[in-house]
Amino acid sequence: MPDSRPTASALSALRSGLIATLVALAAPVHAEEPTSDARWVSDSLSTYVRSGPTDGHRIVGTLKSGQKLTLIGTQGNYSQVRGQNGDVVWILSSDLQAVPGQGERLPQLDAQVADLTGQLNTIDDSWKNRVQGMQETLDSRKKLIDELQARNQALNEQLDQSQSDLRDTKARLGDENKQVMMRYMVYGGSIAGAGLLAGLILPSLTRGRKKNDRWF
Repeated sequence: MPDSRPTASALSALRSGLIATLVALAAPVHAEEPTSDARWVSDSLSTYVRSGPTDGHRIVGTLKSGQKLTLIGTQGNYSQVRGQNGDVVWILSSDLQAVPGQGERLPQLDAQVADLTGQLNTIDDSWKNRVQGMQETLDSRKKLIDELQARNQALNEQLDQSQSDLRDTKARLGDENKQVMMRYMVYGGSIAGAGLLAGLILPSLTRGRKKNDRWF
């Protein structure tokens, strides 16, 4: 089986990166430079608004935390803003922030979390499929290797048997050759003995006949 540690390491790094992204999205960014005239009442309070840019002007209402406003201008410690109902009032600049409140950001963050979770699941499935594919490939290769090793072992056994049969055949041929040589020697000895015997007997018979043929 293939080593899965590089895959687990890559998934762990990817998860860490996604978690860091979510944490960064969830954290309020107070240090961002304003990119538009949109402003929101700070999440930490519900604040009074006045009719003018100083504490001496009368209070004309309140704004709730996270409420969206449009910045018109600033003077001293106050900012002039327009509410969603069209009213123009003054509010302490320190009570404003340049990013949406948590109540507005949470649905967006939930959607982003869901999207990132879907991407993570897709990546997990992709890695699982790749690992499964590699495992199947390794299993098929291991099976092929086992088959080749079995065939090689069978061929080696056949070779050993053939070599053993060849040795036995050579041994039998050697014995048969020895037997043939012994037969030739016996036959040759018999023929030589018969010739010798005939050479001894025939002269004796010839001499006896000559004596019998004499007239005196």
